[in-house]
This record gives sequence, C-alpha cells and structure tokens, in this order.
Amino acid sequence: MCQIRVYMEQDGKEKLLLDDVTRLSIDNDGITVSTLFTGPAEIKKTVIRSIDFMAGKVLLEATP
Repeated sequence: MCQIRVYMEQDGKEKLLLDDVTRLSIDNDGITVSTLFTGPAEIKKTVIRSIDFMAGKVLLEATP
C-alpha cells in the first residue's frame, strides 16, 4: 500500500507536514488530512499546488 506525503512550500523550500496520509479532502477554507496513525488534521488557508502520484507527494501552498 502506498501512502502519500504532504508538504507545504515555505520560503521556496518544501517542508514535510504529514507522512502516511490515507485521506485528503478539500474544505471551504483549507484541507483536511487523515493519516494511518492520527485522526483528521485541518490545514487552514491552503490550496493544493501539485500532486505527484508517482512520487506519492502532495504539495500545498498557503493562501493569504
């Protein structure tokens, strides 16, 4: 089974936020992410910048 890693772009660098992500949903003001070992985590004021399915990577970007 391949889980996804979620990164946030900050100052031109990618910071790992969550590993082993099993579910990601888009809300009105951000994204909700669940992992194998934790419950849902809300990441407010964010959008998905890119998804690389081959690398198992989601890159988020903060919104103002």
